[in-house]
Amino acid sequence: MLARDFLTLTGSSLIAHRLRSFLTALGIAVGISSVVLLTSIGEGLHQFVLSEFSQFGTTLVAINPGKATTSGTSMGVFGTERPLTIEDAEALKRLPNVQHVVPFVYGNAEVEASNRRRRTTIYGAGTQWSEALNMRVKSGRFLPDDDPTAPRALAVLGSKLKSELFGDRNPLGQRITISGNRYRVIGVMESKGSFLGFDLDDTVYIPVARGLSLFDRDSLLEIDVTHDEETPVEKVVDSIKRTLMARHGREDFTITTQQQMLDVLGSVLDVLTFAVAAIGGISLLVGAIGIVTIMTIAVNERTNEIGLLRALGARQSQVLSLFLGEAIVLSALGGLSGLALGIGLAQLLHLFLPALPVHTPMIYVILAEAIAVMIGLLAGVMPARHAAQMDPVEALRAE
Repeated sequence: MLARDFLTLTGSSLIAHRLRSFLTALGIAVGISSVVLLTSIGEGLHQFVLSEFSQFGTTLVAINPGKATTSGTSMGVFGTERPLTIEDAEALKRLPNVQHVVPFVYGNAEVEASNRRRRTTIYGAGTQWSEALNMRVKSGRFLPDDDPTAPRALAVLGSKLKSELFGDRNPLGQRITISGNRYRVIGVMESKGSFLGFDLDDTVYIPVARGLSLFDRDSLLEIDVTHDEETPVEKVVDSIKRTLMARHGREDFTITTQQQMLDVLGSVLDVLTFAVAAIGGISLLVGAIGIVTIMTIAVNERTNEIGLLRALGARQSQVLSLFLGEAIVLSALGGLSGLALGIGLAQLLHLFLPALPVHTPMIYVILAEAIAVMIGLLAGVMPARHAAQMDPVEALRAE
């Protein structure tokens, strides 16, 4: 059989049964579009979360009190014999290759200014907070290098809180009250937006020692350290560990590098992306069943045609290829339609919900079309083999 005749027979069969061909391809299209849409959302969330963590730099090392570590994150102060202190942070500043050291605690408290009150997040932060975490001061300055254990009552406002308390007025030099304690405003931060649901603009920054007193804590929540990009993070971690063990007498703290944080998040999000893709894959299974059903019906309807082809000298392999070709063409067309539909729905969803990130990697597009073709191939094997194995005489006698 010539290739031209092969293509003509395949195409004429599909065109002759337009509705049946359309419905068969539609089953694959729905499955592919579901997979593409769900994986686009999953991959978008993956990139969004990783970019959220990366916005604070790529050389961050976090130190938490306690030696209970699971999946790279500390369980907190429980089980520790000695808390992390401001003195520990000061000792870390003297290490080589360390750029910034930021001790901090945080909590919620009521803030009052100009007869306006609101409850917001209070960060007791080290003086290098803004430089270490790539946060800029819009006006004024950040917390100065006072005595770390007895700092002045100074405060820096987030941009949203400044607008809520002072409106268009200049807050610099004004007094605010936090849980009954008065602070003088010396700066306002540039807008930073949200980080994993935390509004970084609706905040007040006060010296870390005053934060410990405000929240009645004896341990820092965390110490963040940034290091030179040229320095291997393992070397920095070793020097931090040696310093704190010398001060504490034992390893009662947890050190987590930013890469470890990203690896854990990445693995969780990879599982999430795979899970949503598997859910969409159920639609592909339904589409495969549809191809098997339709191709079986087509074989039964075209028994006389099969017999005639065999009588004219067509080999079993050619009949097999003919029906497999029809199944593959149907699934390929359905796959292309599903890709267009899935990508279109993903972009439309992002248009109406800009906060929802979507991203469709090209490798997913290629893989989805390959899966569609493979489904057509596998689903068409059984009907095609049945057609190829028909006895020519019996097939010509069939009504």
